[in-house]
Order: sequence, then structure tokens, then C-alpha cells
Amino acid sequence: MRISFDLDEVLFVDPEKYETERSLPFPLNRLFPERLRKGTIQLIHDLQHEGFEVWVYTSSFRTDTYIRALFRNYGIKFDKIINGFRHMKEVQGKKPQPLPNKMPGFYHISLHIDDEDSIIENGKLYGFRTLQVRGPDDQWAEKIKAEARKIHMLESAKR
Repeated sequence: MRISFDLDEVLFVDPEKYETERSLPFPLNRLFPERLRKGTIQLIHDLQHEGFEVWVYTSSFRTDTYIRALFRNYGIKFDKIINGFRHMKEVQGKKPQPLPNKMPGFYHISLHIDDEDSIIENGKLYGFRTLQVRGPDDQWAEKIKAEARKIHMLESAKR
């Protein structure tokens, strides 16, 4: 089962408003100024330990190399990264009608974690599962793990 995470306001947060993981040491903190929401490292490791594929699916145009390098410094390795460039090439392609900026179903992602209302609404319209994470929440990681386990059970029962 695949789970994907948006970056901005989900995994990358403002340290003025959220508790965050430790910042990277100098000079890495200058190369990678983003701060991870507290609990991100343990959450990703827990999900991978439980056998889930963990992806990034962001509409940002940060490069795959940049995202991998940033997270590698925290000991995290994602299974796949979909950024704005890749989405435009693979999902939108030459289709004349504009598609939403995220289409997890195209990549057979079982659960996408995002903060944006529009992505949650698009999930309902286009038939992909989402979980909204907004604002500071001490239980955010537990909510994600619980939803991932629930969906995994549902998908396993269909087989």
C-alpha cells in the first residue's frame, strides 16, 4: 500500500507556529532551510516498518534531488517523489482539459495526506482517498497511522 505526503504545511512547517524536529547543523541548515513538523521522522519510519511504501506528492517544483537530499539528512528515504514537474509531464501531459495539481489515483496511491481543502474535495470528485492535516496537532501522526491501517484492512479484504 502506498501513502503519499504533501510537503508544504504538512511535513514542512513554520517553526513560529509548530513544534519542529531539530534543525540541521550548519551549513546544512542554510542549504535546507525547511523545518520538519515534529514527529515526521518517527512517523515515516513507523509506516515503512509496517510495510507501507511512503511517497512525496507535492505540487512544488523542488527537484527530486533536493527533496531526497534534505530528507536523507534526517535519515528518511522515500520510495518515490512526485513533484510539480513530474506531475505536469506524466499526469497532465498534453491533455487539453486542466487536471487537479495532484492525482494520487494515477500512481495507485491508497492514501494522500494534504492540508489543502481543494485536494480533499478533488479526492471526492476523482475517487482518491485523502486525509487532511491542518494546523498544530499533537495527534497528527497517530491519526495518519490509524487511517493507513484502516485503508490497508479495507484493501486487503477486497483481495
